[in-house]
Amino acid sequence: MSPEMDDTRRAVLNRLAAVDRVAGQPDPAKVLPLARAELRRLADGWRRLLTAHRAGPDGRCEACRTGSRARRWPCQVWRAAHEQLIGEGVPHRRRAYPLRNPFTRLSPR
Repeated sequence: MSPEMDDTRRAVLNRLAAVDRVAGQPDPAKVLPLARAELRRLADGWRRLLTAHRAGPDGRCEACRTGSRARRWPCQVWRAAHEQLIGEGVPHRRRAYPLRNPFTRLSPR
């Protein structure tokens, strides 16, 4: 990892830790000012992230492209947003094939 990426990662994780510390304060007077500011920042951040991960004309995520391939939309970012913001889990797609039993390979041959 490059030093710039490491610095960015550290700064983000430190900010999240600071928000966690304030959120754990028992005094609402200390939490409310930060909560107002952070809620706006979080909402704006989610909007920017989700805008980058919009579906293209081909129905694939524009940000999750790797070379000529792209992930089907909704991508992992949109599914995570739904799970975190809505909290009702991810809507399921109809499966083309039944789930495979993961224990079938463990049985002796």
